[in-house]
Amino acid sequence: MKVNWDTLSYPEWDAHHAAAAAPLQQDWAYGACMKTLGVGVLRALVEQDGAPVALAQFIVRRFAGGLAHMALCSLGPVWLQPLSGDDKARVYKALKKTIPLKNLRVVAFTPLEAQGPELGLSRWRRVMTGHSTVMLDLLPEPEALRAQLDGRWRYSLARAEESPLTIHRVGTNAGQYRWLLDAEMQQREQRGLHGLPLHFFDLYVPSRQQPAKTILTMRADVGRDRVAGMMFLIHGEAATYQVGWTSDAGREQNAHNLILWNAIQELRERGVRKLDLGGVNTTRSAGIARFKIGTGGQVLTCAGTFI
Repeated sequence: MKVNWDTLSYPEWDAHHAAAAAPLQQDWAYGACMKTLGVGVLRALVEQDGAPVALAQFIVRRFAGGLAHMALCSLGPVWLQPLSGDDKARVYKALKKTIPLKNLRVVAFTPLEAQGPELGLSRWRRVMTGHSTVMLDLLPEPEALRAQLDGRWRYSLARAEESPLTIHRVGTNAGQYRWLLDAEMQQREQRGLHGLPLHFFDLYVPSRQQPAKTILTMRADVGRDRVAGMMFLIHGEAATYQVGWTSDAGREQNAHNLILWNAIQELRERGVRKLDLGGVNTTRSAGIARFKIGTGGQVLTCAGTFI
């Protein structure tokens, strides 16, 4: 395996990333935003016999005044072609061996894969268990996507479609979607949750020439009252559900069902073929988990964090 560090251009990385419908955390623009926020970033292209087989973007943090580094490849590497578990193991080994960091270093991976013989990390130490998320394939036609909805989810959608709710696509200027981020920050404070910093969104949305390729925000109104909203970050041919809020009135009208269904249509029209609906926790947030699983998406429990 040959590892090329920081040699690919933005367009070259984007092309590989889009072809793989890869995660947000492996998007070039995500790394560029983190760099602006003061976090170190390293990017690698791995080749086997001259052919590209993997991308890996690392977020690097310094400790002890730069005497130690922690490099995390979150939801990566991105596999550019099918590899055996043995070949994946060689990729991981080559990345760790060649990463251009001096002094004491810890290299960690949290692959977007389930535990199994083909993971390629059997000789690494798992230090954290993996999270679960729901991945929704957007390639099927809308009729097929609707048919795979859980019966109760589909019933709630039908009720929302007959309700006074109206769905609107929110503009891409920061002032047009700021209300939703403000609501998100209030929710985080109330529930003790953490997430991307507010300034990240200000940087990520204009990171491509067409903001429609980085964000989709939709809201539900009843008359002149805003009752719910959802934000999706787009990264190549994939998207991630990032922020959601609803009022009591929106909850009663099943506003999120109607927003998500409309967002699915919009994302498909923009060329998105995979939607990550985000983490599910059936213990702490059972209602949210049921909502996401009810879409008919695949529940993926990741293998964890390895060093």
